[in-house]
Amino acid sequence: MAGLKIESIRFQDRGPYDLAIEPGECVGLSGASGAGKTLLLRSVADLDPHEGRVSLGDIDCQSVEAPAWRKAVGLLPAESQWWWDTVGPHFPVVDVQGLAALGFGEEVLGWEVSRLSTGERQRLALLRLLAHRPRALLLDEPTAALDPSNVDQVEVLLEDYRREANAPVLWVSHDPAQAERVADRSYEISRGRLTPIP
Repeated sequence: MAGLKIESIRFQDRGPYDLAIEPGECVGLSGASGAGKTLLLRSVADLDPHEGRVSLGDIDCQSVEAPAWRKAVGLLPAESQWWWDTVGPHFPVVDVQGLAALGFGEEVLGWEVSRLSTGERQRLALLRLLAHRPRALLLDEPTAALDPSNVDQVEVLLEDYRREANAPVLWVSHDPAQAERVADRSYEISRGRLTPIP
């Protein structure tokens, strides 16, 4: 059981940001476009230059190799990248139950990536991330391109994962109703600070 701790994170003249997320806790993050939500997630994932300290339990981001950190602290970007022509090779392990939970059959593994809709890519990118069993999740609008029924499926899958893995979750969403459903507490990012949302 490990919490995620963000201490005095600064990037691009923004911050410092301080936030502690307990094991199994989901924290919602909202803010205007350009406020720095994605940059904060990328800094926590150690993808962008930043000052400050991030730790997962007793593991400090700076004390481990970047690939090991990014495997432990999994980032789901708003638009995921795909490297192979078909879906299957992107998955280290095939989670048949996960596929079914998001409305897919195993035949999706043979589909060309180019034929996937934006929403299908988004759901499959989430499954691809969870297949690596990250110990913490950074979610950048994971349901932005989905219709309401698929939003429900993703929210249930993520709730089940965080409870099973006792994973801390930082979830960016522009939807206040979603934040109310999924987050234990929420913050707004604005002008270099995090403000609690009552």
